[in-house]
Amino acid sequence: MAPGGCAGGTGASGQERGDVAVPLSPPAPTMLLRESPFPNRALVALDYLARGLLAPSFWATNRLLDLRPTTAERRSRCCGWAGRALAGLVYAAALLVSLPPMALGLLLWLPVQAARRPFAYQYTAGTAPAEPWDLRQRRAFTFLSANVCLLPSGLAKFSNLGQTPQRATYIARHLAPAPPSPSGALVEPRHGHADTYGGTLRTPPGPPAAAGPGPGPVALAERFPADADFVCLQEVFDAGAAATLRRRLGGAFPHVLSEVGDRGLHGGRLKLLDSGLLLASRYPLLAAEFHGFPNGAREDAMAAKGLLVVQVLLGSAQGQRVVGYLGCTHLQAPAGDAAVRDAQLTLALHWLQLFRGAWEQRGDVVAFDVLCGDLNFDNCSRGDELNQRHRLFELYRDPCRRAPGQDEPWAIGTLLNYLKIYEEPVSTPEKLRRTLSEPAGRQRYLAGPILASGQPDPVARGPWQGRRVDYVLFRPPGGAWPMWTEVAGVTFITQLATRSDHLPVALRLHVALATP
Repeated sequence: MAPGGCAGGTGASGQERGDVAVPLSPPAPTMLLRESPFPNRALVALDYLARGLLAPSFWATNRLLDLRPTTAERRSRCCGWAGRALAGLVYAAALLVSLPPMALGLLLWLPVQAARRPFAYQYTAGTAPAEPWDLRQRRAFTFLSANVCLLPSGLAKFSNLGQTPQRATYIARHLAPAPPSPSGALVEPRHGHADTYGGTLRTPPGPPAAAGPGPGPVALAERFPADADFVCLQEVFDAGAAATLRRRLGGAFPHVLSEVGDRGLHGGRLKLLDSGLLLASRYPLLAAEFHGFPNGAREDAMAAKGLLVVQVLLGSAQGQRVVGYLGCTHLQAPAGDAAVRDAQLTLALHWLQLFRGAWEQRGDVVAFDVLCGDLNFDNCSRGDELNQRHRLFELYRDPCRRAPGQDEPWAIGTLLNYLKIYEEPVSTPEKLRRTLSEPAGRQRYLAGPILASGQPDPVARGPWQGRRVDYVLFRPPGGAWPMWTEVAGVTFITQLATRSDHLPVALRLHVALATP
């Protein structure tokens, strides 16, 4: 299906896909989500023309940057410098020749982007949606968050990655394999206890997991969970990679938001890249908004980073909607920019609260409120202390965290040492899982704690666990309908060995109606 989207407005009880309405139950006013991010076909044509004029210069620039070898390429090519130098001359000449059409394309592209909505929406009618929930039984919801580093290949080389089209195909194939079985169980490694929030179960589905005597083994899995209900990706910057993901994810997730962010001139800043966010859902989307961070700095200023937040329809009970809220974000990257991230966290929290206040209806049953993303700070580095103490963590719970600066003993870092991602002990999902199961492996292959300057911390505090920068947070239940929530599993996933410098994270929540 073709992509598209919008960022505001309300309409009839349904979500629009071109001229086809997606029925919702129960009927309720929702935001209009359209396939095309542009209001008319003339702007679509102008956008295609502008991108066509920009394509030769983009291709030449990308090819030039792609000449930078990864550590794996350095090992496999002993005599490639002369060939790369010759290729560099050819690509540089091609770039010079492409400058005039690039200038024309940029003059056309900028005003067209001003009329573009900040995301594209894809609805796949033939894909089976999740079964609506009526609150009679406990329901499990699985959330997956992953930084997939799908930049254009030349830019990906700065993270020691490349071959973006091939990596996108691999990631898409494993994110959306064959449809899950009815039982569809996430690997649920217990980590010594179960965190439960809310009241007493009205209809107990079985005893909740009891607290164990101590932490269990590191919760590592080689594969993505087959029963993921929601997928939140970061760094899907490459247009071809985004298209590959949309096509494949559409076979498992009926609702996909991609190409998220305000490109062009915004606030006097030129945004050449969108936010890189992509969200896929098995449940219908009732509303969606994107808010861009106004304070991106240094290299991050070129990307339209921000917060994507959606309201999803989970079912109905006693004539009331059962809904959930899900946010996806990616904060400022440079290690020394803690103050920038702190301001972005404050904005994100404010936008999450505004969105829920704007779209929640009287009588709604709110099953969950979750925030996923790459926050680019950890809970072990002295250099990240400002961000570790942000008010966000007073409202949203991090299952891997005990206190500011202290993680659960079973939690591990999600940021790999990017210069070592091709070494033999971490070269496959199976080998990476085995290696990270051992303390020595984690210390060698995970990025270590940092100082405020971004330099390695020679005196790391506490047990060495690595930098955990990828999060799936949830807000304890609240509202008119009392809900019971249990953290049923947290999993660090090694599926992307050699294909990303991050470990994906999955959170499984058990949710049920509770008595006060």
